[in-house]
Amino acid sequence: MGGEALDDGNSEVKTPDGGWGWAVLFGCFVITGFSYAFPKALSVFFEELIREFKVGYSDTAWISSILLAMLYATGPLCSILVNRFGCRPVMLVGGLFASLGMVLASFATSIIHIYLCTGVITGLGLALNFQPSLIMLNQYFSEKRPLANGLAAAGSPVALCCLSPLGQVLQYEYGWRGGFLILGGMLLNCCACGALMRPLVKPKKSETPGIKNTPDDGNKKAKPKPKLLDFSVFRDPGFVIYTVAASIMVLGLFVPPVFVVSYAKELGNEDTKSALLLTILGFTDMFTRPTCGIIAGHQWVRPRCVYLFSIALILNGTTDLVGSLSKDYTSLVVFCIFFGISYGMVGALQFEVLMTVVGTEKLSSAIGLVFLLEAIAVLVGLPSAGLLLDSTEKYTFVFLLAGIEVVVSAFVLAICNLLFIKKKPEAPETATQNGETVQAKNHSRTPPTEEPHKADGNSEKRSENIMKDPKEVETDLKDKDEQNKNITCSPETEL
Repeated sequence: MGGEALDDGNSEVKTPDGGWGWAVLFGCFVITGFSYAFPKALSVFFEELIREFKVGYSDTAWISSILLAMLYATGPLCSILVNRFGCRPVMLVGGLFASLGMVLASFATSIIHIYLCTGVITGLGLALNFQPSLIMLNQYFSEKRPLANGLAAAGSPVALCCLSPLGQVLQYEYGWRGGFLILGGMLLNCCACGALMRPLVKPKKSETPGIKNTPDDGNKKAKPKPKLLDFSVFRDPGFVIYTVAASIMVLGLFVPPVFVVSYAKELGNEDTKSALLLTILGFTDMFTRPTCGIIAGHQWVRPRCVYLFSIALILNGTTDLVGSLSKDYTSLVVFCIFFGISYGMVGALQFEVLMTVVGTEKLSSAIGLVFLLEAIAVLVGLPSAGLLLDSTEKYTFVFLLAGIEVVVSAFVLAICNLLFIKKKPEAPETATQNGETVQAKNHSRTPPTEEPHKADGNSEKRSENIMKDPKEVETDLKDKDEQNKNITCSPETEL
């Protein structure tokens, strides 16, 4: 399954930019949908869980928070497992864990059981699927990578459009326990997606006829084994800036999708009508992500995708700030439309920016370390929003806090990149080399100054030969012919 062709990001393997990569893209599309849509879709069951277990909003918010935290916090573990066993085996095991957690949660007798089953076990399973799928997508696409990232990221809104109404139907027909059981069965599709992640194999070196391969004398140094977790990415200031900004962003990014359904119910709307808001959000998000991927792949935009990402964060945070003033269902619909657009831009660009900053070789370690730091923010973000709601009993402050956090992350990313990330000037060695080559070319083009004097000397010798006797001239010519025969041929003599 993994074999010897581990996903080490070797530069010797040519990036297909298509072919089987489209199958890998489809698997990544499904995995992304399950990973990001599940924490939001579970919010449909929060009202029933509050009534059954007699807990508050902050207690149910911990379910989505722990699930997202596991998705992020297990990043280093995923990096180590991928570097050791390869992407495909890790994803197959992850699919089994994701399904098992939801099935066990359907038999829960307390909210703590749901934390452990849905949050920890299912979160771990989704993490073992999500990160390897991103690594495989980066290995299969290079020129078309922004488009591939946009299409794969569209899996989140598509799954949200499907899972949110489906969860509402399952809750009415089978209750939250039956709904959890059926959703657990659906997560087994992660195993099928993991089977699509075929590792790239190095091409065999073709042996030319008549030339024998020289045996390895042992003089050549053996290639060092790839590190299971490479911490050298922290030496890159671009990676540090991205990690800090992303951690601040995660504090408020996931808050509105989790609380918007409860917000609508608080305004007196029906359950199905409230759940429709997530479908509207996902529908606009669905078309925004591929479109943003196409824009990010433009020749002028791609080197500046960091600033496009900052603009997307500013739009998302501003939408949260304005949406906090919503007082009826219509205003919430407008909020979900604009939030879906800005959220889609963020989703399409966040991993494209990271891949651009660190490159292919260190991507597996970089994703794991970024996820670990973001997990701390995830654990703080949603529960703190739930506590704020319990203390104030107003959703306005929840959306205001989320908007401020996202806007701050945008300014951190943009300003720090302007101040600390500069274009690398040409090295002095290359400049001097270029200067030497230019001077050499100029010297080769300038005519030699001594040629007229040489010509004058030849004319004097010719005049002397004319004054000599014919017999002396013949003997001199014969001597010169014998000297020319003794001279070995070289490019200079031929010229």
